[in-house]
Amino acid sequence: MKPLLHALQARLESLPVDLSLELPGGQRLGRAQAPVALQFRDRRSLAALLSGEVGDLGAAIVEGRVRFEGRMRDLVAAAAALLHGDPAREQAGWWTRMMARARSRAVHTITRDAQQVRFHYDLSDDFYALWLDPRRVYSCAYYRDGAMDLAQAQEAKLDHICRKLRLAPGQRFLDIGAGWGGLLLWAAEHYGVDATGITLSRNQHAHVSRLIAERGLSGRVRMELRDYRELQHPEPAPFDRIASVGMFEHVGRAHMPDYFATVRRLLRPGGLLLNHGITSGGVDNAQLGAGLGDFIEKYIFPGGELLHVSAVLHDLAASGLEMVDTENLRPHYARTLWAWSDTLEARLQEALRVLSAGVGAPQGERALRAYRLYLAGSAMGFERGWMALHQMLAARPDGDLATGALRGAQSDYPFTRDYMHSRTGPAGH
Repeated sequence: MKPLLHALQARLESLPVDLSLELPGGQRLGRAQAPVALQFRDRRSLAALLSGEVGDLGAAIVEGRVRFEGRMRDLVAAAAALLHGDPAREQAGWWTRMMARARSRAVHTITRDAQQVRFHYDLSDDFYALWLDPRRVYSCAYYRDGAMDLAQAQEAKLDHICRKLRLAPGQRFLDIGAGWGGLLLWAAEHYGVDATGITLSRNQHAHVSRLIAERGLSGRVRMELRDYRELQHPEPAPFDRIASVGMFEHVGRAHMPDYFATVRRLLRPGGLLLNHGITSGGVDNAQLGAGLGDFIEKYIFPGGELLHVSAVLHDLAASGLEMVDTENLRPHYARTLWAWSDTLEARLQEALRVLSAGVGAPQGERALRAYRLYLAGSAMGFERGWMALHQMLAARPDGDLATGALRGAQSDYPFTRDYMHSRTGPAGH
């Protein structure tokens, strides 16, 4: 036991945040009034702390084998210091990569994807409403002005996407993975498009359908409970513009070529796609190391997979789409996640009541612990570059050298960025 105690004590002394530990036998280590206190109920969890497997330590907290007290910001700072290496830089061998691709091919069927999406997004609308902005935009905000609050930054993100896509009245607009309708409704109300949104979440479908009716948009806005693979383009022509926000993380690396091929088929020649999503900070890792990827897979996003932006752009180009602009919003997502985390931390009792009412007290407590760790841990991951957030704007070239603002543009993209930042948008907004 003494070697274990010495190792634990040395580990505590190396951390930037004071931790106090209570061991399974009742022995205590660290400063009594430390800002972070962990009570261990088994030695297996102690091994995770010593080895730097912070995902396993997080799982122990979720499952109640370790009790935690303190601020989430302090806990994740300590967790980052526990790591023995960069979790985004772990090299995956050929066998690991082959098995990951085989698994990706197997788990991303239409049926399983629907189940996996509903596991996360249908947990509780009221729970998400506690810590998201009023529009329930569940993706990276855009802090165009550092003084913006979350709600303002989310509206700035919605408009940033619409400007990039050069939305204009009458265009046929598709939102793949439309969530709670923030972008779908913003595009319809501010840019006058004919808008179609799709989701696999029953809760989101019901919520957005209700908003469409309440706002009198039923004639030109619709929300469908549908997988992207089941979509057909509208008659008499395909969509003019397509956005996919926070969705392609659920596609799976084995299905990414088919995903972009489907998007290309749905997009008219000359039209534009805005693909917004989380990408891996590492080029060769199959998932985040130190148990972090396993934690997210089990408790938050089953079936979720992250690719480096270079791999995404490879599959995008192979489908026949042309990347015309790519922007990394990584620190914006760190700030977004801290805003969500801080809001949830301020409303823990209310969140527990909401979750317990829906899934029962034990499961509600478990889910709340998982989301607390997920939001704060993800904020840390984006700050440190373990993950990134890329907006990839692409065009489907129409083959006509005379199309566009410049000869050879072959699309609606002007091949300048000025329009994205002008005070007057494409629709006069």
